[in-house]
Amino acid sequence: MFSSPTISSYILRQFLLWFLVMFATIVAVIGLIDAIELLRRGSGRPDATASVITGMALLRTPFLAQEAIPFAVMFGGIFTFLKMTRNHELVVVRAAGVSVWQFLTPALAAAIVIGIFNVTVLNPLSAIMLSQFEELEGRYFTGRSSLLAVSSQGIWLRQTGSDGEGQTVIHAARVQPDALQLEDVIVFEFTKDDEFIGRVDAESARLLDGRWELSEAWLTRPARAGVFVERHELPTDLTANKIQESFASPETVAFWNLPRFIKVLEETGFSPVAHRLQFHALLAEPILLAAMVLIAASFSLRLTRRGGTLLLVGAGVITSFFLFLLTNVVQALGLGASVPVILAAWTPAGFCLMAGLTMLLHLEDG
Repeated sequence: MFSSPTISSYILRQFLLWFLVMFATIVAVIGLIDAIELLRRGSGRPDATASVITGMALLRTPFLAQEAIPFAVMFGGIFTFLKMTRNHELVVVRAAGVSVWQFLTPALAAAIVIGIFNVTVLNPLSAIMLSQFEELEGRYFTGRSSLLAVSSQGIWLRQTGSDGEGQTVIHAARVQPDALQLEDVIVFEFTKDDEFIGRVDAESARLLDGRWELSEAWLTRPARAGVFVERHELPTDLTANKIQESFASPETVAFWNLPRFIKVLEETGFSPVAHRLQFHALLAEPILLAAMVLIAASFSLRLTRRGGTLLLVGAGVITSFFLFLLTNVVQALGLGASVPVILAAWTPAGFCLMAGLTMLLHLEDG
């Protein structure tokens, strides 16, 4: 059952106004901190100019905005209901027979819509821009560029060529991650000028110390007949850690592409746990934002005395810290396979929802 359209419209406008204010404030603060950190990392690097740093900070902004949304919803809700409580607007509304569940409906609906927008629109934009940010970060800061790509046809690896100057591109249909052994391997060798110099087709390739060991290999060179060898070694500077670090992080894969990406990972032999965890965490986002509204309401619906605003802000900060800690702990457990992925992804949203409902039921019904 809903309250009157006039009341609902008023509460919705107030909530959206405070949400936007808090969202802009939080994004500006963490964006400034992030830009300062990028400037610190770029100091002493002549290639990392001010324009490069500015561009990197802007590319990272949508990702930071995604992280800020749950906290902006909670603080926006706190200040919305605190203002209405102090102005005795909620007293009048409740005296008219409108229950707490009725006048919370507009804010809850807005939070769910914000969550859906975040997942379906902002997340894909963030993924694209964060991917570009990581490329620039590898070029100017870490010195590491992307070495691995996953597609529906298998995986692609790039490494320095055997002459130390060109490059070698390795394609494999599948991989055994434990032993880092590739299956159905094709190796393309190029000079530093991208001139093709040779190809190797092998049944498998195993990563050893400083080399790939290829089994049942055909060596092909331009204008020459192919030569079959049982064993062929290919020098490499790759290690298991380098390959793992170059893997696309879940945050750089858009929500719409995650199911297909997870399927490809399973088919090629890589673990899809991190990406499956990210997918379910995004699905839980609208529920989490609705829970933030319930928690905010339970904090601010009582009439407050002098100094109550600081207490509410403090309670909001503590709750935000606890939510951040809970999310990181359960996600770490999920990544370590200590708990099921779905449980790890949905626990923060479910816990906050139960906590908000419990506090409101106690406040409303005693």
